[in-house]
Amino acid sequence: MDLFSRSWAALRTAVAGLPDEDFAQPSGCSGWLVRDLVCHLVIDAQDVLITLATPADTEPTRNAVTYWEIADMPPTGDDPLDALIVRLAAAYEEPRLLKFHLDDVGSAAGRAAELADPELRVSTRDQVLTAGDYLSAYVLEWTLHHLDLVAHLPNAAGPPAEGLARTRGMLEQIAGSAFPSSFSDEDALLVGTGRRAPTDAERAELGEQAAKLPLYLG
Repeated sequence: MDLFSRSWAALRTAVAGLPDEDFAQPSGCSGWLVRDLVCHLVIDAQDVLITLATPADTEPTRNAVTYWEIADMPPTGDDPLDALIVRLAAAYEEPRLLKFHLDDVGSAAGRAAELADPELRVSTRDQVLTAGDYLSAYVLEWTLHHLDLVAHLPNAAGPPAEGLARTRGMLEQIAGSAFPSSFSDEDALLVGTGRRAPTDAERAELGEQAAKLPLYLG
């Protein structure tokens, strides 16, 4: 849960430090500008608040790793919520308004996470998890989206090393095998989730594992 807080704080700090012109740059999410990604983070923060306020009285059905499902295809932008986020992001008009909303709702989500009982059972997406597992799952969300945020912004700070390492570990559990040790944590995540194609050398190192990649998480 501490790593949730550190990863989330680092991501929000990175957004807060962006100059206005960066919001019109592409992000690492195909079809989304940086402003669209930041708007998605606002929705993510709302989801955290909603989930932590939705207790469940049944046994957990998922944990931090099994929370994530594998999709057959990458997002196309046709999903109604994806399309809505693009329209919402454009409606902000000024980046400062989007920054303000993320800071406002994001700070509240961060405080709620710090106050949550890790053993509390919560419900989301028709599944039940402990709050601790739910927040641990979101370390992956924050880390991947932090990489998306800075994908085309060389002057922006990237995600914390400990978040990268934890996310790599979760992705390896989801994949059922470890990435080659020669892969940096960042490269393992980018290649493993299809954010970039492996080089010929990386594909050779992956061997049979290459056929199982990328993993589109949803």
